[in-house]
Amino acid sequence: MLTVVQDQQSSNDDSGVGRSLLDEIVRDGARQMLAAALAAEVAAYIEQFAEHLDEHGRRLVVRNGYHHERDVLTAAGAVTVTAPRSTTAVSTPRPVNGNGFPRRSCRRGHASPRR
Repeated sequence: MLTVVQDQQSSNDDSGVGRSLLDEIVRDGARQMLAAALAAEVAAYIEQFAEHLDEHGRRLVVRNGYHHERDVLTAAGAVTVTAPRSTTAVSTPRPVNGNGFPRRSCRRGHASPRR
């Protein structure tokens, strides 16, 4: 039978080699999952407006690099994530009723621009 014995001094210290390596693997996995989820969300957003073209046949909603790095607090600890960015290039004025394109990407439930 295995017994777990905790050393009081090392249980509160993250300097253990095995523990810090495992924590780093979990944090890296969480970072990769968040990055993949954000990339999929931006890709779905861009695809939603793929048929909207300007007078030259170019898409009005396109991918445009990344936002600044941000720390996200997860159960695995703080992870640094860079979210993809999309740009809305509306060549015509926005409709008065607010049914234009949202200016910010990755915002759920905000179909109309903020005023």
